[in-house]
Amino acid sequence: MQCRLVATLTLAWLAATAATAAAPAPQQYKIVTASERGTYIQIGRDIAKFVTPAANIELQVLPSAGSAENVERLRYEPGVKFAMVQSDVYQAFLDHAAAGNADADAMIRPLRVIMPLYNEEIYFIARADSPMNFMHEIKDAKINLGPLRSGTAMSSSTIFRLMFGASVPEANASYLSNEDALVKLTGDKTLDVVVVVAGQPAKLLADMKPEARQLIKLLKFDPGNDASKAALKTYFPATVRAASYPNLLTEDVPGVAVKAFLVTYDYKLATTTDHLSRFAQSLCQNFGTLQTQGHPKWREVELGLPALGRGWSYYPLTERALRNCIASRPKPKPVAQCNQQERILGLCK
Repeated sequence: MQCRLVATLTLAWLAATAATAAAPAPQQYKIVTASERGTYIQIGRDIAKFVTPAANIELQVLPSAGSAENVERLRYEPGVKFAMVQSDVYQAFLDHAAAGNADADAMIRPLRVIMPLYNEEIYFIARADSPMNFMHEIKDAKINLGPLRSGTAMSSSTIFRLMFGASVPEANASYLSNEDALVKLTGDKTLDVVVVVAGQPAKLLADMKPEARQLIKLLKFDPGNDASKAALKTYFPATVRAASYPNLLTEDVPGVAVKAFLVTYDYKLATTTDHLSRFAQSLCQNFGTLQTQGHPKWREVELGLPALGRGWSYYPLTERALRNCIASRPKPKPVAQCNQQERILGLCK
């Protein structure tokens, strides 16, 4: 009896050992996002929860100052395999590289796009009692552009330059975090405008109490204004929905947005390329889960690979895996076109 028990335990141990040997340990990868209270980090956490496990990747989701820092960390920090990057930041690196900046060229040249994601809203926040109501009225305001090396600073400074033909005067510019800038906006009132870039609903604004309505307001974007038209050469019109911020807004506010991208490096090592290919396949296969269980911004993402701007490139291995997966997905059934009599007779529903 004792021998049989020992034999059984030995077989169980051997089976467990074989199973462990057959299942390699997951790869330890990192993704750089943005602020702890922003949307990027929540998107990164969704990827870590719903996508990377099937690719045998254990993904560490890291906060950062934003897109500009993310480009550098993806290029040079060990273990960082993915980054969230705004389209205007990516383009700015490409432009500086094309103009002969060797540092910009070294950072951006080997980076590749996995997939475009969604539009991130750009909020221009003023005090509730400010005489300003529109974005095109900020020319002489003291503005917090966002932290240096952040996507927010790039977007806010670029929009200002497009609208007014010059950079924000340094005497009127500051580079504080969103939280510190809002304290100055409403506290000592040394700022007139705070710029925040985050996909709605952004936690920073969604968590505000109803009293916030007495302290701050969002400036509106007027697409008919000449300065605003200039901004639309790079950015996109958007609507900040009252439903996203019920404690702050009583009605929808017209605004602008910038596109977010999921980016990687042009890896060649076989182990990495294999895991990134599996990552792309899992991203496609679990896309419906991301849209139903992830951050609401996933519902605005289209599973597709549209043409990119000049100088941009998809990562070939993830592009191939995504295109093959997309092509194999069931096509939606065409909706029957019913005339009035068919509907009355119940012949077409």
